Amino acid sequence: MITFATVWAWFTDPANWQGSDGVPTRTLQHLEYTFITLALALAVAVPVGAWVGHSGRMRWLVTGANAARAIPTLGLLFAVSMLVSPLFTSGLAFTVPSIAVLVLLAIPPLLSGTYAGIESVDPAARDAARGMGMSGWEVLTGVELPCAMPLFLSGLRSATLQVIATATIAASISLGGLGRYLIDGLASQDYVQMVAGSILVALLALVADLVLALLERFAVSPGISGRGQSVSRRRRLRLRRGRARDTAASVKNSTDAPLSADPA
Repeated sequence: MITFATVWAWFTDPANWQGSDGVPTRTLQHLEYTFITLALALAVAVPVGAWVGHSGRMRWLVTGANAARAIPTLGLLFAVSMLVSPLFTSGLAFTVPSIAVLVLLAIPPLLSGTYAGIESVDPAARDAARGMGMSGWEVLTGVELPCAMPLFLSGLRSATLQVIATATIAASISLGGLGRYLIDGLASQDYVQMVAGSILVALLALVADLVLALLERFAVSPGISGRGQSVSRRRRLRLRRGRARDTAASVKNSTDAPLSADPA
């Protein structure tokens, strides 16, 4: 029977935090797969999305990438594994197919975020940059990419969460990571271990999303995110309140002055 006490006992058992099957090792493996996948997906999606958004050509690439999201993840994972695994004889027979599928799943949100961010740039900003004599590359790197940062980071957050979740399923073809707790727990009917593994995956996803949200806050210019306008409005509001208090105090002093004066 699964209760809070049994799950807590699993987390507090020192044996679950040591060795190759311990929580730290499995978490590092999960993060390693996530970082490798995102690095490869960024290397493909960002240049293509930036070029499509900047030039307006081959927009069907973005449409096709978004349509690829409908492909069943588990089916794609097993299909690629059966096709690619015979090409390797080492442990890469399980790692390479999993990473390849994760990259395919991470590309659509990154590609869409990059393209949508550049596409949404105000044409007046582009015209002003070109009027200043900036080249196409300078317009892309100095105007369009900074303005596209909010939508790009939104796509990065979506891709990161999707990779973290899908890497859990990839444990079904002998990949490591936190998904081992679910697959091994199911095989041994250790449902407490499965619950603990799902909690760890959820916590990892929440922490990753929080880190990326903080990155978005510091990486995006206040003028683009709107934080600068809100700060200015708050400052103006405080200034008005201060002036109102000063005016009220001066009026009160002027009305109290004749009352406190000695009669002639």
